[in-house]
Amino acid sequence: MKFTKIIASLAITGLVFVGCKKEEDKNLANIKPLETTKEHKAIPAENVQTASFEIEGMTCAMGCAKTIEKELSNLDGVEKATVDFDKKTATVTFDKTIQNENSLTTVVQKTGDGKTYKVSNFKS
Repeated sequence: MKFTKIIASLAITGLVFVGCKKEEDKNLANIKPLETTKEHKAIPAENVQTASFEIEGMTCAMGCAKTIEKELSNLDGVEKATVDFDKKTATVTFDKTIQNENSLTTVVQKTGDGKTYKVSNFKS
């Protein structure tokens, strides 16, 4: 009797694992890849500007810094954006006819709740 219960338990457990695996595979098929930064158009040399600024309020490299970097990189007219969590700085290369200090500052601040991230010491 005990042997029969063990065999039945193993059979049910095996079916559950196989059933879950198939369901998991179906769910994985519907997952879209993460969005990557968009491809940037070349900026005319006379319009290229690089700015660096400090960002206060970041608490982690992956959640804060990478999110801000992605938001800046996806802006029209931004060629490259890097955010250094350790130094609490950002460097952005952009088309000065499309972006400016105010637009970059606004994007950083809106990445949080408007109060979390503060931009200071903006240098072009």
